Parts: sequence; structure tokens; C-alpha cells
Amino acid sequence: MNEIVTRYLATWNASDAATRDELLEQYWAPECVYVDPLAEVAGRAAVGATIAAVQGQFPDFVFSQVGAVDAHHGQLRFQWGLGPADAEPVVIGFDVVVLDAEQRIQDVRGFLDKVPA
Repeated sequence: MNEIVTRYLATWNASDAATRDELLEQYWAPECVYVDPLAEVAGRAAVGATIAAVQGQFPDFVFSQVGAVDAHHGQLRFQWGLGPADAEPVVIGFDVVVLDAEQRIQDVRGFLDKVPA
């Protein structure tokens, strides 16, 4: 399941729209859903727009995995960090990802654990 997290974070880190769209097409289900305290969207295009908005809010920041992945029955949970590359994350969150039958990202439920004031 570490590979799923790697693909997920690669999508969030893809600053080029074409690359991000390719990753969404390849690894996310067409009818995917993404929900966190700040967003609730459905479909690849809406997820891509959400990612672009976050990148606009935090330019030059990258997402990284924090800790181990816990997985069972086509779902996984993991903690992530957002901050400057090779630095301590400024934002830390926790996501639960549910996969479809083709092992694509179907549903994401995100939580924010640490947010700057």
C-alpha cells in the first residue's frame, strides 16, 4: 500500500497541470470523491482544481509521508506533512483512502492535525 500513498502524494505534488491530469487519470477513479475540513469535491477535474488551489496557497511546499501506512480491505490510512522540501512540515494531516476494484483512489477523507495560526 506504500505505492498507493506514493502515487497519491505525487498527484498532490504535481505542479504541472498536464502531469497532474495524467496522474489523476491513471491512479484515481473517474468518480473519485475528496473530502477534508476545507473541501468537498467529486470527480477527477474537481480534485485537480482543489490540488491546484492548495498549491497556489502554499507555493514551493511539498507533501511528504509522515510515518507508516496502515491498510486492510482496500483502504489505507496515513499521516502526511506539507512544508518546504527537506524541512519540518508546517501542516500535518491524516488521510483515509478507499480503493476501487482496480486499485484506483476512489474516496479520500482527510483530517488536519496541525495547522499554522
